[in-house]
Amino acid sequence: MLNYLWFFLAALFEIAGCFAFWMWLRQGKSALWVIPALLSLTLFAVLLTRVEATYAGRAYAAYGGIYIVASIGWLAVVERIRPLGSDWLGVALCVIGASIILFGPRFSAS
Repeated sequence: MLNYLWFFLAALFEIAGCFAFWMWLRQGKSALWVIPALLSLTLFAVLLTRVEATYAGRAYAAYGGIYIVASIGWLAVVERIRPLGSDWLGVALCVIGASIILFGPRFSAS
């Protein structure tokens, strides 16, 4: 379960960092938005290394599902856009997929 916490925190920092670049490049905000963007993306990378996984690729694949959950949460909370039913269905499928990828090796015979 600790992996999900690391994934969630990493996702928040990745989304915040990308959002800061979005604000600068797409919304015409000050280039100073790059500073929190770079700090946030650095924290994202550090947090993602805390996940207990033997292989980075498997950790990144599982993270992708949790990233989608956090992105829909960001859409709702920060951008104040109500997610659609299809968004929630996609979230559910992604969490299931991420869990299969993350926990699958524990149940597979090597």
